[in-house]
Amino acid sequence: MADHELMFRPALELARMVHSGEIAACELVECSLERIEQLNPALNAFVQVDGERALRAAEEISPGDERPFAGVPIAIKNNRAVSGLRATHGAALLSQYVPNYDHNVTRRLKGAGFIVVGTTTLPEHGILPTTEPQLFGATRNPWDPTRSSGGSSGGSAVAVAAGMVPVAHGNDGGGSIRIPAACCGLVGLKPQRGRVSVAPDQGDSFFGCDGVLTRTVADTAAILDVLAGYEWGDATWAPPPPEPFATATTGAAARDPGRLRIAATTVPPLADARVDPLCAEAVDEAAALLRELGHEVEEVQVPWQVKGLRELFGTAFSIHIGLSVAFSGTIAGREPRAEDMEALSWAIYSRVRQIDAITGLAMTTRLQAIARRVIEFLAPYDALLTPALAERPLPLGTLDPMGPDPLGTFTRSGYFTPFTPILNSTGQPAIALPLLHGSDGLPLAVQLVARPAEEGPLLALAAQLETARPWRDRRPAPAETAASR
Repeated sequence: MADHELMFRPALELARMVHSGEIAACELVECSLERIEQLNPALNAFVQVDGERALRAAEEISPGDERPFAGVPIAIKNNRAVSGLRATHGAALLSQYVPNYDHNVTRRLKGAGFIVVGTTTLPEHGILPTTEPQLFGATRNPWDPTRSSGGSSGGSAVAVAAGMVPVAHGNDGGGSIRIPAACCGLVGLKPQRGRVSVAPDQGDSFFGCDGVLTRTVADTAAILDVLAGYEWGDATWAPPPPEPFATATTGAAARDPGRLRIAATTVPPLADARVDPLCAEAVDEAAALLRELGHEVEEVQVPWQVKGLRELFGTAFSIHIGLSVAFSGTIAGREPRAEDMEALSWAIYSRVRQIDAITGLAMTTRLQAIARRVIEFLAPYDALLTPALAERPLPLGTLDPMGPDPLGTFTRSGYFTPFTPILNSTGQPAIALPLLHGSDGLPLAVQLVARPAEEGPLLALAAQLETARPWRDRRPAPAETAASR
């Protein structure tokens, strides 16, 4: 039997072991597949497991392979194409869709030596910040299987947190990397808008950006170096960094990012949202730690409580979802119908079809104006500190996409995660860090936000916090007990 402890080690460490010949890539893949077989029936993180192809790929890897992650298992969220595997987007209409190509992120990860062992669950069309689609059923948080894993990259977060893979791909259109990272005790970076190409499916994306869920800041930085960069045909892209992102998490940069001026707030963008005392206390504790490390931390009132913001973002995001539903219909070869999807997806799609093009474009323009105001306000600061979530990980069933008031469910979801979507509008890099552990036994995360296109300094600060308050060895014991239920 494989050593299951391996899946809790950082990807960089595992890659070094394969390179040196200390362990074979086949052993790592076998370990991952065994953990998936053991835990997935209870936690439901995977849509499809590709064990045979993964083992064949591992057999081709020998000691000395120079690729940075040769032999390391990884999972891909089930809304990015992996040639030969289903790409459902969590939607029944695409339940049997099998692309014959790799998405840019899949291709780049494979090119770096990662071995794809399978694809992970997400809510239908990535709408909700919890992963409970009708198509797959609920994905359970390994810290407490009665709680949400977050969303929409919930399956990827559970796969990493429970030790099924050391890292997993995710993407973030309103917090969909940061939210499950916060729920499951992981590192979750939303890179700068345009940092990672959405080729070949789109030219760019206003809200969404791809990344990974990991245990360590160093893994996140090194994998961002793999994913980042222009692809032919991109309509927009982020400026190249002055140095590799991994540089920020190793050597002197990891120990001392310099004295920074950091803004902090627990006031959410939604004026009527309420912040759980534990989430607010996490910001206070993080601020105290930052001061101990020599940084200046100033409490601020960010100008993001704009009248009608919820409706504005909700409409603009709904248009994004409507396009995803329409894409599903194009693949299926027919107009989407109510019976093809969850009540929430149908309600959003029906609503979007009533919006004319001028109104839709005006919504994005107004969001850009708010984003400009926020970015200008934060310009004097090196980073912004906020709660990652406004509530603790929700009990399963709290956000029901098949409930009697689907748009009410959509509105309710915003109160759980009011601090994340605004950064998709501004496009800035933002990272969720599992800095603490709550008195309720669940991970307790904060969010750090950087200046535009400054992932490097953000990662350096995150690495400094990780060194001061290590979290990589925290493990959810319920993951083991859930497998035996």
